[in-house]
Amino acid sequence: MKPNVLLITADQWRGDCLSAIGHPCVRTPNIDALAAEGVLFARHYAGAAPCSPARAALYTGLYQMNHRVCRNGSPLDDRFDNLARLGRRAGYDPTLFGYTDVSLDPRTLPPSDPHLTTYEGVLPGFSVRELLPEHEKPWLSWLRSRGHERATDRDVHAPAGQGAEVGNAPPAYGRDETQTAYLTDAFLRWRSEQDRPWFAHLSFLRPHPPFVVPAPYNTMFTAQDGPDFVRAPDRAAEAALHPYLAFQIAQNTQSGFVRGASGRVQDWSAGELATLRAVYFGMIAEVDAQLGRIFTALRDNGEWQNTVIIFCSDHGEMAGDHWLLGKGGFFEGSYHIPLVIRDPAQSAHAGRRIEQFTSAADIMPTLAERLDQAPLNHQDGRSLLPFLAGRAPASWRDAAFWEFDFRDIETGVAERHFGLGSNACNLSVIRDEAYKYVHFAGLPPLLFDLKSDPAETRDLASDPAHLAVRLHYAEELLALRARHLDQTLAYTHLSDRGPLVKPVDV
Repeated sequence: MKPNVLLITADQWRGDCLSAIGHPCVRTPNIDALAAEGVLFARHYAGAAPCSPARAALYTGLYQMNHRVCRNGSPLDDRFDNLARLGRRAGYDPTLFGYTDVSLDPRTLPPSDPHLTTYEGVLPGFSVRELLPEHEKPWLSWLRSRGHERATDRDVHAPAGQGAEVGNAPPAYGRDETQTAYLTDAFLRWRSEQDRPWFAHLSFLRPHPPFVVPAPYNTMFTAQDGPDFVRAPDRAAEAALHPYLAFQIAQNTQSGFVRGASGRVQDWSAGELATLRAVYFGMIAEVDAQLGRIFTALRDNGEWQNTVIIFCSDHGEMAGDHWLLGKGGFFEGSYHIPLVIRDPAQSAHAGRRIEQFTSAADIMPTLAERLDQAPLNHQDGRSLLPFLAGRAPASWRDAAFWEFDFRDIETGVAERHFGLGSNACNLSVIRDEAYKYVHFAGLPPLLFDLKSDPAETRDLASDPAHLAVRLHYAEELLALRARHLDQTLAYTHLSDRGPLVKPVDV
């Protein structure tokens, strides 16, 4: 019997924020229970940041070097296959709840099409049941129908009575009225209408900022709760590590994290960052509670044993590490993300924890193999089904790889600051068990010894004793990029017998 497919993304969720991973204070009982019946991928990484580049990797199976979604607002080339189109070929009607943050290819639309005025388009292939873009108007109108007359714009996220200060005051809406609850309700109604196998993408906004959450989640954690922050002793020492990091710290603005706030994140104290992190942990707990509702409903209606569930995020959140909030740059907090896959067909191997490095680009080929559909173009990721079946794939990657493009086509802020062309405002990262190498197209590289300096506070790139190590990782990165150049037709040869297609190397 064809399975149901449920792809759940929770925006900006750090990979270490699961109790199943061993976080010292965050508790995620529903995701933990899912992992106990599935497989937990402990070293899963986003392909890029922020949202649009990260989701392009997730949806297409391609690295940023191939999908070329550089920033929010960069169009996704319509020639690429994606998991919604793949699901449609498999006989499903892939249905969206939330958003995909895909900027549509302007070559496929008339110049006056309003979709060309936003980066929040819908990934081609999805039907939309409940669209919830950044303005949140559908949710706001629902709140007004429940008596929240002042829920007319996103000021509804301002903590009640707190103003623009940092704190843990709750908003006016309650625990059953969050965006997460709203989308959960919509999905559960839709699911009850289905009479054939279904494919749903439930794309939650939380725990994406602004940092605010209703009771009881707003007081579940305190500023004193661990773990210790990963950072230099002060911002000046942090900024001295690299010119891009100094730029990133200076550009970090408060308004993206507390509704109504102004100024720079660098103006907040260490205590205020700790308070915001505690609220962030509460937002994670809120999402986990709504996931529990979904899992209970699937069990109660008998669909649990025929539903493949993938839970992941698009990218992480710095949450005060390295004196930063948000995502981007090159640090672990922005790119290490959760991944749990439960496939009832592989229940004999439930409860495994995978320590090999996996990538957001692996989701598309995993679904392709599970649904017996071939992607229509080159894939940078690889199927994770062997891990679900209890075995390690041959020649699996021994390092994580991600990219970040900090060009600014609209304002040119980064280009002017560094005196670089847009095509030089990017970085690539390769990290394995021992070292992490960060290559900038137009700025000096970085090298960290992860064994002796897991906090990434000492750059060894210019240390003469580490020049051979730096060269080794630069060559590894170059080789990786060479191997992953688009291979869509490169394995095809036109001969006197017609097209010959060689199996893709792994």
